[in-house]
Amino acid sequence: MSAPRRPLPAWAEIVALPLINIALAFVTVGIIVRVIGVDPFHALRLLVLGAIGSSEAIGYTLYYTTNFIFTGLAVAVAFHAGLFNIGGEGQAYIGGLGCGLAILAFDRFLPAWLLIPVAIVAAALFGAAWAAVPAWLQAWHGSHIVITTIMFNFIAAALMTYLLVDVLIRPGQSSPESREFALHLWLPTAREEEGEIERRARDRE
Repeated sequence: MSAPRRPLPAWAEIVALPLINIALAFVTVGIIVRVIGVDPFHALRLLVLGAIGSSEAIGYTLYYTTNFIFTGLAVAVAFHAGLFNIGGEGQAYIGGLGCGLAILAFDRFLPAWLLIPVAIVAAALFGAAWAAVPAWLQAWHGSHIVITTIMFNFIAAALMTYLLVDVLIRPGQSSPESREFALHLWLPTAREEEGEIERRARDRE
């Protein structure tokens, strides 16, 4: 019988392992990029410029990573409880739905400082309610949590499609989107002239 594995030191688990994983990922992707005939360092340069090379790029990076960070945290909570929550995607869909419904319902009546916390709470409640269904199925009926949470991802996607196409769609348009939020709830934007990222990439070559 083998001895139980000793836990790694905190510095190794928090710093060393993530850095090693990132380095291995870059090496692996670099080999693949080189095989298909592209300079991996040029690709890396474009990757960095596209992520943090301009104010607009930083804005898009924050925009996309925010969803991933909070969805990952939701999965991490379940993992620490010994459960595999594979339904983070669907729960993020429904959380976004709760946020959007709260804003659409009250943006004409409430100021931003009051409506933003309301929208955050609505998102949390909607996402938690969506996760509670497979949790209840497992606790009371023994359903497999991985299977049910994966299935709920597809149900959430279908529900969002239905709501945006048939219920929340702005009248007089074909694009599946709701009406715009009130102007006082818009987030500030960071824009640069068109082609700025590409111009910077050419200047660095």
